[in-house]
Amino acid sequence: MLFTEVRGLPVLSADGDRRLGTVTSLTVDAPAGLVSHLRFRAGRLRGETVLPWEAVRSLGTGAVRVGPVTPPDAVPPGHDLLGRRVLTEAGVERGTVLDVAFDPGSGRVLALFTTRGELSAGRMTGLGDHALVVRTD
Repeated sequence: MLFTEVRGLPVLSADGDRRLGTVTSLTVDAPAGLVSHLRFRAGRLRGETVLPWEAVRSLGTGAVRVGPVTPPDAVPPGHDLLGRRVLTEAGVERGTVLDVAFDPGSGRVLALFTTRGELSAGRMTGLGDHALVVRTD
């Protein structure tokens, strides 16, 4: 599945009875190569809710179903990969992230699609305010 397919999906309670909001982004633990958190909003004026990836019960093309909505104790920074500048460890520009392929079951990042081609997710070393940093191969 692609990040762009997930953004904008409705977030529903596990039983599907309640609409909780709309997906705004997915947070990635770059060194681990995993989606770590789901971020969504219940409305324009409402704050963003952040749930650990483990709270996602199912993810499909129509909706995301989540288990108990208990925000984590420590909320990681919300650095969105989409649109993020890509730099090597040496500071060489490698384009901008257009999309990210990931396994919706495990949250494992599979590939990064950039303006300069595809990059292996295993090359990610860090993600911050300024850029996604990848290993030079």
